[in-house]
Amino acid sequence: MDQFVSVRLVQANGLNLNQFQFDYDLTFSVFLMNADGTIYGRYGSRSDRRDATKDISIEGFGKALAAALDLHQKYPANRELLAGKQGRTPRYLVPEDYPALRGKYTAKLDYEGKVVQSCIHCHQVRDADRKLYREARTRMPDHVLYPWPMPDVVGLHFDPVENARIGTVSSGSRAEKDGFRSGDELLFLEGQPIISTADVQWVLHNAPESGVLNAQVSRAGGKISIPITLEPGWRRNSDISWRVTSWDLRRMATGGLLLRDATAEEKSTANLSDEGLALFVEHVGQYGEHAVAKNAGFEKEDVIVRVDGKTEPMTESQLFGYLLRGFEPADNVPMVVVRKGKRLNLTLPMQ
Repeated sequence: MDQFVSVRLVQANGLNLNQFQFDYDLTFSVFLMNADGTIYGRYGSRSDRRDATKDISIEGFGKALAAALDLHQKYPANRELLAGKQGRTPRYLVPEDYPALRGKYTAKLDYEGKVVQSCIHCHQVRDADRKLYREARTRMPDHVLYPWPMPDVVGLHFDPVENARIGTVSSGSRAEKDGFRSGDELLFLEGQPIISTADVQWVLHNAPESGVLNAQVSRAGGKISIPITLEPGWRRNSDISWRVTSWDLRRMATGGLLLRDATAEEKSTANLSDEGLALFVEHVGQYGEHAVAKNAGFEKEDVIVRVDGKTEPMTESQLFGYLLRGFEPADNVPMVVVRKGKRLNLTLPMQ
């Protein structure tokens, strides 16, 4: 660390969104940069609500730092290799320019008054971006709904104590079919040097809705080129339920319901099979726009078994996608729930 100049940003007010593009749901994210603004890599990943550190480690961070220093020593001769790591032109240059934030926040915190209320949290950038689509009654694209996909959506699971080494490859996954193996070290993806899982997520975040990404791995002392095939709808395998920005999706799509897959015991109690839809209502919002489901008759411990006539299994994340792609604000979605052994027909308004 003594070879780096460390700068800590604790709020998003005035944040240069052209430079600082990262997973806005994180509580810890690192940019490894040159003084001229060139990005060598990113560090910081998360995929679980309760275990915030299962995808990161001090050891992995240290190896990412060492890899960034190696890129720095080769700079500027490697400038072209780093071009893909730089930010894309954003819709707004700073968070407070978003319509949902404009007028409520300024570029600086109000240290003489209500400092907490004047602070823009990073997740509010994602919330504000999604509201643009919803308020315009425009279909929310998959890359907006499912941001910063973890590599496991294509079957790759990286070892958190390494910087870019594949721990396991899911059996039967697209990655296995493409030829990836446990122990492969990912060197380049789409021409970019990879020094962390966050770097892989950056490439996936900016990837097309389908196509092929070019990867180079180190295996048994040699270098091998392997494709990563992205099949249509690949992002929809992402679990976004842990994200703080999913709370606003719960408002829009499920009226304030917090859902999870029903357990085998809960399915048995409700006389449900293992094959069909079974989303357990863990919490029902009680106030304002998060009380829409409550006002529509939904209750805690209901099990949703039919949505718009569909009974195929869906996770909470997949339900978000289905509802937000298919329905506009003020549309009503018919649902069936099981409550204490009885089936009830309910109607959920979209927001």
